[in-house]
Amino acid sequence: MNKKEISEIKRRFTKTKCSVTRLCGCYVDAEKNKRLTLKEAFQGLPDEEMFKYIDIFRKTLSGSLGRTLMNMEFPTEQETAEDGAQRFLMRLLESRLQDDELLEQFYDRVIETYPNPENYFIILVHDAYDIPKITTDGMENFDASEYVYDYLLCSICPVKLTKPGLCYNAETNHIQDRIRDWLVQPPELGFLFPAFNDRNMDIHSLLYYSKSADELDISVTENLLGCRMPLPAGSQKETFNAIVEESLGLDCDYEVVKSIHENLNQMVEENKENPEPLTLDRADMSRLLQNSGVDEEKIEVFENRYDETLGEKEPLMASNISSTRKFEVRTPDVTVQVNPERTDLVETKIIDGIPCLVIEINDLVEVNGIQITAPALTE
Repeated sequence: MNKKEISEIKRRFTKTKCSVTRLCGCYVDAEKNKRLTLKEAFQGLPDEEMFKYIDIFRKTLSGSLGRTLMNMEFPTEQETAEDGAQRFLMRLLESRLQDDELLEQFYDRVIETYPNPENYFIILVHDAYDIPKITTDGMENFDASEYVYDYLLCSICPVKLTKPGLCYNAETNHIQDRIRDWLVQPPELGFLFPAFNDRNMDIHSLLYYSKSADELDISVTENLLGCRMPLPAGSQKETFNAIVEESLGLDCDYEVVKSIHENLNQMVEENKENPEPLTLDRADMSRLLQNSGVDEEKIEVFENRYDETLGEKEPLMASNISSTRKFEVRTPDVTVQVNPERTDLVETKIIDGIPCLVIEINDLVEVNGIQITAPALTE
């Protein structure tokens, strides 16, 4: 799914547009006991409750692609094996959450694979979206709809005890100890099945949500959903940096790294209007290094290390391995942050036999917030 397709489904979750047919849930305590299960006609809920659930649904589709939201495909065996995760989710979808036995099996699978040691609430909803055609001027034409997107949205929310404190009791007109209760938090993880690819059902894929971009839960992605866990955003950057350092060796100098950074940012900028996030596989990375002045011999070493670490076809998200907002030079004792558009102000030089980082300055220089006069301008 791309950004536009995610936004289209997310726009469904408003009071006037939401057409969720069924809401199911299971409250699980810290000992993994089912304390409560519920089955509700969503449209029959009081408005205040409905709004709270809608907020959770929208949160489960929020964040950035490649960081908190990840497209995942099912391996073939998950679609062909009788106990495969994709086949189980298809049965759950086709039941429209009306089969109590399937629901109990789903809750059991979550409890078995989700390692959260505290209380949490599993929310599962079904919806059928009558997909409107998009006219040539970009408007939605619901009268020309041809397909229905039938899907499940699952949100897993921590349930935590509210903080202790004092509160005002309006009935007794007193300040008193606050009664603590269990509060459902925003979702920690969730998924949308099937994916809404090319504005239609793609039963071979799903969209996965994780509140933490750097802490994906392998137990849930691989054991519950049957999908191979992608590298978290932070790990993608660390892996790319490590491969570059190992491959370039002594050739990994300031100018080369700066050039890689600038070329990456240029590619991200050129892809800005594309709803599909920019991803780079091994071949793309090789061209990036070539354009950044890296020798062919070192590029070959890089390709081998990339294959060994990630695999030839495994892509990395460009936005995860380079920041368009920050360019940083760090030593054990000094950290310098530079406007990414003005990396030309920084260069390396040998001065009196000592390697130095040279920064061009103008007449506006501050030290600890105090404006000083640049030494070169006083001579």
